[in-house]
Parts: sequence; structure tokens; C-alpha cells
Amino acid sequence: MKKSTVINTHLSSVIAGMGHMDWLSVGDAGMPVPTGTEKIDLALTKNLPSFIAVLENILSELEVQKIYLADEIKTENPTQLQAIQDLLPEIDIEYVPHAQLKQDLAKTHAFVRTGEMTPFSNIILESGVTF
Repeated sequence: MKKSTVINTHLSSVIAGMGHMDWLSVGDAGMPVPTGTEKIDLALTKNLPSFIAVLENILSELEVQKIYLADEIKTENPTQLQAIQDLLPEIDIEYVPHAQLKQDLAKTHAFVRTGEMTPFSNIILESGVTF
């Protein structure tokens, strides 16, 4: 049995396959996922699991060098923004319009759907290297 923290088979496989500058997205229950983008659906019910719990789990195994967030998170969900910044204090953030973030999901290796029910709780993680 796998000993590390990400035990979801599909999510673990995607993380293991990530290379430098590849993208993985994590989002709320309502985010539309483009056709052709793999969806790893972890949502069980409203707010379970939370966006932050899933993000923390992913960050335990994925080296991240940059993140992409919707501009709208600044005004529409500042609490979630602060939680993200607390988890990734040294990581560069690029803000893009929400419409652009939705389009960019087509460029990600997968979209991880959470049970989160707060607006603009979506992120694209750009993988870094560990050396």
C-alpha cells in the first residue's frame, strides 16, 4: 500500500506523471471542465472535501513554482485567497480573468473537482522541479 499522502489512484498517477511547467487544476464543484480534460472527481457532497483540504494534499507531493487564479477571487472570495497565500507564501501568483482560467483548463493534465461551494475557488498549479 502506498505510504505517502495522496492515496487516490487517479490523482497520484497524474502527479507522478507531471513534468516541469506542466499544469494541474483544482476547483470548486461548479467549475465547468472542458471536453477532453481528465476530471478527477473527489466531490462527495456540499463542501466535502473542501478546496483547501484537497490543495494541501496535492501540495504534499507536487512541487509548484507558480499558480494561476481568477482576478475575481480578490473581491469575491478574499478568505479563500488568503488561505491559498498562506499555503503557498513564496509562490508567484498570476491573476487572469475567470473566463480565461476556464479556457486554460483545457491545457491542464487534469482537473480535480472538490465539493467546495464558494465562488472562484479554482487554481492552476504549475509544476516545478525538485533539483
